[in-house]
Amino acid sequence: MEPITLTTQRLLLRPFGPQDTFRVHAACQDPDIQRWTVIPSPYRLTDAELFTTRLAPAGWSDDSAYGFALVLRETDALVGALSVDRRSRPGTYEVGYWSAPEHRGRGHVTEAVLAAARWAFTSLGAERLEWRAETGNVASRAVALRAGFRLEGEQRSGLLNKGVRRDAWTAALLPSDLGLDGTHPYLPGRQTALPAGPPDSAR
Repeated sequence: MEPITLTTQRLLLRPFGPQDTFRVHAACQDPDIQRWTVIPSPYRLTDAELFTTRLAPAGWSDDSAYGFALVLRETDALVGALSVDRRSRPGTYEVGYWSAPEHRGRGHVTEAVLAAARWAFTSLGAERLEWRAETGNVASRAVALRAGFRLEGEQRSGLLNKGVRRDAWTAALLPSDLGLDGTHPYLPGRQTALPAGPPDSAR
């Protein structure tokens, strides 16, 4: 896919490029970004250069991941990063994001997630947008909940970060959550309790 730019009230969501290398490197020195995301730690300038000049553009060209730099429309300051990644299940994508420390607490990432979700549902044909983060990442979870994601549970060993498998929270957003139509009709299942397990006599 040819890279595109999305516009919100305060932000531009545009593809990363070489001009972002030093700003990405600076933002990713933040201990929280290194702790909770899968970026290398320590994060070197060569890591940022690889991301902005090769990895991010490659995701667009092979339709595997659509990475956006989140920049303020008024000042072009880098607020954070967001990616919509294609999953193996049909119609399913995953969103991930981080925010630069000096721009946190202002709702910028929630604004970006909603814009990216609408784009994924209307332009990519997504029918399910998933969010996943290591258990305990309350900041990322707060963004997902504000954007309308519904928590679906916890996956044991659901995330690999820096060579360690970790439990993960999971949530999902559907087109209908934003008042949009999906490609296929959706029939929600009845909320029934799962069986506790075999009876005592079978244990």
